[in-house]
Amino acid sequence: MENKLDGRAPRAPFGFQLPGGAAAEFWVVRHGESSWNASGRYQGQTDVPLSPLGEQQVAALAQRLAGRQFAAVYSSDLERARVTAQELAAALDGAPPVQLEPGLREIQVGELAGLTSAEIARQFPEYLADLRRDPWSTCRPGGESMRDLFVRSRRVFDALRERHPGGRILVVTHGGLVRVAVGLALGEEAGRQVWSRLSVANASLTRVILADGHGTLLGFNDDAHLEGLLETRDSRGPAGPVT
Repeated sequence: MENKLDGRAPRAPFGFQLPGGAAAEFWVVRHGESSWNASGRYQGQTDVPLSPLGEQQVAALAQRLAGRQFAAVYSSDLERARVTAQELAAALDGAPPVQLEPGLREIQVGELAGLTSAEIARQFPEYLADLRRDPWSTCRPGGESMRDLFVRSRRVFDALRERHPGGRILVVTHGGLVRVAVGLALGEEAGRQVWSRLSVANASLTRVILADGHGTLLGFNDDAHLEGLLETRDSRGPAGPVT
């Protein structure tokens, strides 16, 4: 059976067709900068609003996506993602409704929420040592591991793919989930590596095609629409390590 993506078979850039199952194309967006990103604090599932710079980032991405067509728009129900999704959806063709999906929430960081990297180093040295030894399976104190997040969010991506076979779907979520999408496209073994090796910018765009057990990475961490804001962002230093 041929799967359709805007009238085309779901093919990777070099032309080979993904085998097995209905495929869908995901445009995965990390939310705009939040107030805790700006201050370098771990967030996880804490509900934190966008910063003023984050609002500008979202407006720039909305302008870039204006008029594009998507089969559906889904978002984490946390405010920083939901507000991002609502502004983006309003700019799309037909202004599709934003469908909230709690399974798209960021990794649960438990007792690390609200802390900076320096505070975590002082308060949780044993956790950091465990994390260095096994970044994939180590749980945040009172929270999830990256493996937990991968399993949880893989179920969500599978459900959306099955709900919109052959469709193009806009997903607004968090940095951890963007890494999961990349891992699903490249395979779970690669997914174990992307968590610690890939940096995901606020309001960036990552594109993947996902099928049943297969995937293709089309583009990662595209933030060309933020060029006019890069100087402002860089002057603040890097965003917080957990989105």
